[in-house]
Amino acid sequence: MSDNLEEIQKSVKKYLVIGATLIVFTGITVWLSYVELPTHSLNILVGMIVATFKAALVALIFMHLNHERSVIYKILFFTVVLALVLFVLFIFSHGDPLTFEGFYDRNE
Repeated sequence: MSDNLEEIQKSVKKYLVIGATLIVFTGITVWLSYVELPTHSLNILVGMIVATFKAALVALIFMHLNHERSVIYKILFFTVVLALVLFVLFIFSHGDPLTFEGFYDRNE
């Protein structure tokens, strides 16, 4: 940590801006819950994108991952790939992934 008053004020201002950004995106998340997009899957996709952005801000800024060594980013890369694979498997679990039967014509 720095003892310089100007640097402390600068970091506090950065935290307040990030906090305000998180509050705004939380409002967007709540607003999106009331918006009816063309498909339910699209609602989930947009909600997950907003949630991923908020989680990335928290991890990078408040957990100080933006100052870590490159090995952390390699581990996080594999974590993101695993999460994406799990999302894809969840989507394919609603229909037959080989024929896509029931995948597109589902009435939700």
